[in-house]
Amino acid sequence: MTHRVPAIFAFPALFLVISGLAGCVASAPKNPDPRDPLERINRSTFAFNQTLDKSIIRPVIRGYRRVTPQVVRTGVSNFFANAEYPVVIVNSILQGKFGPAANDTGRFLLNTTLGIGGLLDPASDAGLDRNNEDFGQTMGHWGMPAGPYLMVPFLGPYTARDGFGSLADNFLEPRQYLADIDARRLLWLGGQLNRRASLTEAEAILDRSGDPYAFMRSAYLQRRQYLVTDGAVSDEPPIDDDPELMEELDGDSPAPPQ
Repeated sequence: MTHRVPAIFAFPALFLVISGLAGCVASAPKNPDPRDPLERINRSTFAFNQTLDKSIIRPVIRGYRRVTPQVVRTGVSNFFANAEYPVVIVNSILQGKFGPAANDTGRFLLNTTLGIGGLLDPASDAGLDRNNEDFGQTMGHWGMPAGPYLMVPFLGPYTARDGFGSLADNFLEPRQYLADIDARRLLWLGGQLNRRASLTEAEAILDRSGDPYAFMRSAYLQRRQYLVTDGAVSDEPPIDDDPELMEELDGDSPAPPQ
């Protein structure tokens, strides 16, 4: 589950503001989760994000899916995934995963050239598997704790580690080096909308959950721990929700709704 932040100071500033507001919270939840010390504030932010998602973003995404053929949507998804792949390559190297880094480099070069800028995915047909690495995972790999869980307005769930890690990843994306600022912003927005468009099944799962906020928090934290440990068994408690929902979510790798 990876994120991108459009402005370099957005996350640190927001983190400081939320941390300051924490002192104003009158009472803690009845059963506080130690990973989520700002739960009351986070729940309010989650409610805001859900309202925005249901009233604006979902109708836009449904319209996009309705008028855009599947082959075009697949090409768009391939393009944005390929554009973010320098992040994967660098973080594979930083974690000492040199074999995967070579695979990642070959994948990026093949899809960028024969794949017409990433619109096609010949690398998968050639047996070069897709990997998922980011700087949040790199910091976790070298022992940095995740820090508090944070629900960020507009952007969705993070941990403190992943939020600051996303700032480093932001510098590795090719769009950052385009001279046209408007083009950079449009590409960032397009990437976010494309990622959100891939989450229609997860959206239905979340809507059926008894406590959507707690479900998203547990799913996000477990997914991030899974990525940091490369699938090693996590000590985190399981999601306390409908097991059928977890069966549907199992193996689902995109980021949570934003």
